[in-house]
Parts: sequence; structure tokens; C-alpha cells
Amino acid sequence: MDLSGKHIVIGITGGIAAYKSASLVRLFVKAGAEVQVVMTPNAKEFITPVTLSTLSGKPVISEFFTANTGEWHSHVDLGLWADAFVVAPATASTIAKMANGVADNMLVTSYLSTRAQVFVAPAMDFDMMRHPSTVRNIATLISDGCRIIEPAEGELASHLIGKGRMEEPETIFKAVATFINQTEEINNNSPEDISRSSGELAGKHILVTAGPTRERLDPVRYISNYSTGKMGVAIADEAARRGAETVTLVLGPCEVSPSEDRVNVVDVESGREMLSACLDRFDECDVAIMCAAVADYTVETPSETKIKRENADIPEFRLVKNPDIAATLGKRKAQNQILVGFALETDHEFENATAKMKRKNLDMIVLNSLRDKGAGFATDTNKVTVFTADGDETAFDLKEKIAVAADIWDLIAAKYKCSKS
Repeated sequence: MDLSGKHIVIGITGGIAAYKSASLVRLFVKAGAEVQVVMTPNAKEFITPVTLSTLSGKPVISEFFTANTGEWHSHVDLGLWADAFVVAPATASTIAKMANGVADNMLVTSYLSTRAQVFVAPAMDFDMMRHPSTVRNIATLISDGCRIIEPAEGELASHLIGKGRMEEPETIFKAVATFINQTEEINNNSPEDISRSSGELAGKHILVTAGPTRERLDPVRYISNYSTGKMGVAIADEAARRGAETVTLVLGPCEVSPSEDRVNVVDVESGREMLSACLDRFDECDVAIMCAAVADYTVETPSETKIKRENADIPEFRLVKNPDIAATLGKRKAQNQILVGFALETDHEFENATAKMKRKNLDMIVLNSLRDKGAGFATDTNKVTVFTADGDETAFDLKEKIAVAADIWDLIAAKYKCSKS
């Protein structure tokens, strides 16, 4: 991957995985990028600035100014210089500081000043990784727009086995380089491409569902799942960019929202609320894409008041099936309507997905598997295979979800002539 002319800031914190950062610096330099290393003071206990300066070809920055000359290192200039900002390894302490704006070192102040995409590669013991405070801080970084490069499982510095090993430099490099290249490709679209894209869905009415649902146990607790809504929001945004007359996004409770102003968001909470919103709008739509992760079950009789743990008895709830939204719309679908579903599977993926497509009377189904790294919930990427009712099958490589959304609309346009206006 050619990164010639790109500016990469690599932030290194005080963890044993800092030794891997030397390889990461070298990978970016070999790809043609300019690399500026920023170290926390503790990071210098694990790897020397001399090593990193030699590899990057630039003096390493650690303090706000050079002690013997008083030369000031501007965190603002550094943050604006970056095309990508990578923190690897990211310790629990630095993650907490980033999440809460504790600007007490050069790395965090530069992070707070950057406008570039930030990538965070956590590295710590697995008990620290799963501690509620770390989980909460990482969730905050995700909601702030950071991309988390999930740590691997294996033997840790403590000799315990679990999740917390910083991902390998090659994987981190690929994630950053792929993002930069895809962003550049989108920005470099020719006027003809933009014109074609903006009119593909002219006159069409689009319905998309996204996010999880919540099924209440009591006024403060619920059953849900790990869906972030990113895939469905990307699909709705792409429909708006392609000129759809209306785009309605029925969105379960999540932190993401569409970037296109013309996407009309209908907020819902439960599976039944989502079904009701879809039924109200389905008859008028040309294409409906069911991307939401609707809970299969709901509570038959939720408690009207908060359940108190001090009560002697452990509460029991009877679960009942939620209505199947895609199947309900499949029975109602007119001949001129297109209905697309999603299937997130863990085993027998192809068989389960194609069976679901037939059972629910879908025209197309998008399969992703949790066995594919970087696919499914809580990621910025996805790897999908798309099946159509007439037997076509198209597999795609791992991509950013915005690119996956474009692939899905390309297939719909090509297969069902939505692009013809």
C-alpha cells in the first residue's frame, strides 16, 4: 500500500508491547509515509527514543519543550499535520486520559488537537481490559469517533492467558493504510462518478432499519445485543447520496446517526415499535433493507417498577417471540418492491442465510459471519457475501462499512435496475 506523502503520528505509551511499535514505524516508513513518534514519559522505560528516531528519521517528541534549548513542541501543529493518529500500544491509563480529556502529556494534548482519524490499539492485562472502567472508556472513545483495533487473545506479560495482547504491527498498519486509501478514493471520485452516483436512486423511496432493539425487564433494565447501527446508517447515508427521493431510517437505540441531512430518522426502542414504524411506511417504499438486529425474544410481562435485589425471591421472566419484521414485510411485499435482509451467523453460514432468504420471501440477503475477524457488531469494517433469490452469489473482501454500503447499493442497482431513471 502506497502512503507516499501521508503524515502518520504514532503515539507510544508505557506498556511492554511498546517494542512492537518499532516494527509499526518501519512499516509506515517503507510505505512512503512521514512518521512522527510521540512517546509518553513512561514509554521510554520500554523502548528508547534513539531506536524510534532512527527508524522514523525524525526526532522523537515526548515533552512539551526541549529542556536545554527551550524549543516548544506545538501539539496543535502536530495534530493538524497528521493524516492518521495511531496510539499503539494504548495502556489503560492513556485510554482513560484520552476518554476524559486529561491533557497532562504531549501524546494526549496532540490527540485532543488532531482532526485526523484516530486508531487505538489497546494493550494490557486481561483483567484490566475487561474492567468496567476500561470498557466504559473504550466505549467513550468509540462514540468520539476513534477506531479501536481490538487486542488479540494469548499469553500476556503477566503469564495469564486472555484478551489484551496488542494486535500485530502488520494488522494495525493494514487497518490504517486501508482507511487512508479508501478515504482518498472516495475524495478523488471524478465528476462523472459523483453525477452518476447522485442520481442512481432518483425518485425512489427507501426504508432502512438499523441498530439493536431493547426489550424491557423493568423501567431500568432490558434485553439487547451488541449492534452499534453503523452498517444500517451507512446504507441509509449511501441511499441519500445516490439521490433517493426519501430515505427513512428506523433506528434502534444506539450512539450513531446519519451524516446526510436528507435521511429521516424514526427512533424506536423495542422490536414491536420497529415493526409498527416499518408497517406504517413499507407500502410506499421501493426498496426496504432490514439491517437492524431485532431481539428474537421479548418479556411477556415486564415489571412496572424497578426490581430490587433485596427481594427474597429471584425474579423469573417468561420470554415470548418478537414479531419477525422481515418475514412480516415479506408476506406483504408487492411485486415491484425489493426487500433485502441481513444474516449474522456463527456456523453453517451459507445454508442458514439462504434458508432465511427463502423463508422470509426476501429478494436479497447480506451474510456476515462472526468467525470473520473485523466483521459483525461493534466494528468499523465488515466482510459480506450477498445472495439473491435467483441464485447469484457475490463475496466481498473486508472493507470499511461505508464501502460495504456502496457495494450493496451497486448490486441492487445492477440486479433490479434501480439506477435507471
